[in-house]
Amino acid sequence: MDCRDRRYRKTYFAVDNRLYAFVQFDRPKIENHLLTPESMKKRKSGFTLSGKNLAAGNRIFLYVATRFFLRYNEKNGGKKQMKILLTAINAKYIHSNLAVYNLRAYAAHYAKGMADSDTVEIGEYTINNQMEDILEGIYKAKPDVLMFSCYIWNIAFVEELAEEFHKLRPEVPVWVGGPEVSYETESFLREHPQITGVMIGEGEKTFCELAEYYAGKSRRDKEKQKIQETQRTGEGKSTEERSKPGEIPGIAYRNGDEIIFTAPREMLDLSDIPFCYDKAGDFKNRIIYYESSRGCPFSCSYCLSSVEKQLRFRDAELVKKELQFFIDREVPQVKFVDRTFNCNHAHAMEIWSYIKEHDNGITNFHFEISADLLREEELALIGTMRPGLIQLEIGVQSTNGATIKEIHRTMQLERLKEVVKEVQKHENIHEHLDLIAGLPFEDYDTFAKSFDEIYELRPNQLQLGFLKVLKGSYMYEHAKEYEIEHHSRPPYEVLKTKWLPYEDVLKIRQVEEMLEVYYNSGQFEITMKVMEPLFESAFAMFQEFGAFYEEKGYFGMSHSRIRRAEILLEFMREQKSEDAVLQMLEESLTFDLYYRENCKSRPFWAPSPAEFKEQTRYYCKNGVKSHVEPFHYRFPEKSKKALNEIPTRLKQPVYMLFDYENRDPLDHQAHVTEVAAASMTEGQKMSERRSYVN
Repeated sequence: MDCRDRRYRKTYFAVDNRLYAFVQFDRPKIENHLLTPESMKKRKSGFTLSGKNLAAGNRIFLYVATRFFLRYNEKNGGKKQMKILLTAINAKYIHSNLAVYNLRAYAAHYAKGMADSDTVEIGEYTINNQMEDILEGIYKAKPDVLMFSCYIWNIAFVEELAEEFHKLRPEVPVWVGGPEVSYETESFLREHPQITGVMIGEGEKTFCELAEYYAGKSRRDKEKQKIQETQRTGEGKSTEERSKPGEIPGIAYRNGDEIIFTAPREMLDLSDIPFCYDKAGDFKNRIIYYESSRGCPFSCSYCLSSVEKQLRFRDAELVKKELQFFIDREVPQVKFVDRTFNCNHAHAMEIWSYIKEHDNGITNFHFEISADLLREEELALIGTMRPGLIQLEIGVQSTNGATIKEIHRTMQLERLKEVVKEVQKHENIHEHLDLIAGLPFEDYDTFAKSFDEIYELRPNQLQLGFLKVLKGSYMYEHAKEYEIEHHSRPPYEVLKTKWLPYEDVLKIRQVEEMLEVYYNSGQFEITMKVMEPLFESAFAMFQEFGAFYEEKGYFGMSHSRIRRAEILLEFMREQKSEDAVLQMLEESLTFDLYYRENCKSRPFWAPSPAEFKEQTRYYCKNGVKSHVEPFHYRFPEKSKKALNEIPTRLKQPVYMLFDYENRDPLDHQAHVTEVAAASMTEGQKMSERRSYVN
């Protein structure tokens, strides 16, 4: 509306020019235009309100502004707001969904023909939310178009939500995208008639054009304007020209009983995607997912990244600018989703150098890398970083040569081992190594060998996963050849193979559970080290322990840390361990319990605190968060990754001070110091005090 329009001039001036921004459709928050006592003092002319009537005046303004827009919209056919809701159902609350943020950012930057009143909103939930609560949230958002980001962990939720929402709002188009629906798309659409269409593959530009299409459709429906249809491709068309979804590349959609596929979408220049987190809100308690590259140079047969051959990198200067955004806001963790971050040496060095130079002392950066590709220059750089600044996830998957060859994996195993050991020397990098059970040519015994070979490296975490036969992967296409049977529903995990019967899969699952609880948790660090020499191998230790859990019915139950420790002692007693071994394990478990926290409940086998009250009184005072405990064994320090034999019992106890205000930045364990007995003189105490576990 022209502000000079006489029909609205009276209203315009009645609210003292505060409608100007609205008239121009800049859409700032209306609250920003309310008068305050401070603003009143600065005003030199025009209609003003007295301080006494300020509140009433603002109420009048809000009323008049509302009436103004209603009248204006009536006069101009009422440009209806069009809302697209991008729905993400994450695995955990702390996770962010990079895909939906990218879609919104790209559309906000590039979409044409969308009015200021049109919105693209994000709704984030988790698989731990009740289905009914998610449905309620989506319904109350009142979307004109509903879209879901689909992965193996949420596809069941999406299918049910789409079906139930369609019952409530059948007129609302429902679109899906993501890796879980980009393959076998036609069968998916036929199985789910409530789904309007699928965005196949890379989604940013496709979503942008769909948003343009629905914005134009909203205008056409409201204004009853017929758009001339054309036969040329939809690439580069304006909203007014794009009158049907068939002109948008990279989608499949239903047209009655017919499923229509449009032309494939060309891949984007990764640097063209706008930064997507600048309006995402608080990051303090979230893991932020970020990408500096797409694609993978390798062709591992179990991975969907191998399908996308075109490897692209985001401009390094953009990456550094965006990482600074996270650093300035002290985001706890930024997780790079690059499939092989260090596949480009120059790119990796530039990013790692920047992260080191701009370290805020808080933010951690996670990278998936190929260890055998790390050069000496890269190793030297990361060796100088602050402990906890970065963490590395290294895919090994198997050490069996026949398996590695069959899955088309490129890996130099001996070089990988050298790199892992070199990184560990500096004790500043959290290492996460991965194994996959159920791969071709790997039976129970060869997998056990792979496990022991990698366990021997003593990474901070060893993730044992099971083969997921993903739609579109080479493994999926050759499942019959390998006699692979897998679950029909996500996550499509292997049930058996030509080499691994289901009975062996079950035994490996027991190993996986024990590994997670007693090793990867970091809650039994010392005990795992002193137990291993008592068994034939690490794999045998976890397998026998898992069989014990199964026999006693302990799986599927929630256990406290102390109860987990009690079960371990129970297991070792059944192993007919000598009393000396059991005594040593009791003390190692006590060490582990206090290593993580100052236990409120004391284990029943630990000595009475009255026996060392003098030491406690001396070392645990002045509000210091600490604990003193006597031990008859010197347990291995962190730098000691493995033991060839169990510790010997000391004649006199040594006293360990657990300092909870000075924790290890990698695993958050307490700093432990061996301290002198309280009966010593002050000088003796100071001279005998030494660091025990760094």
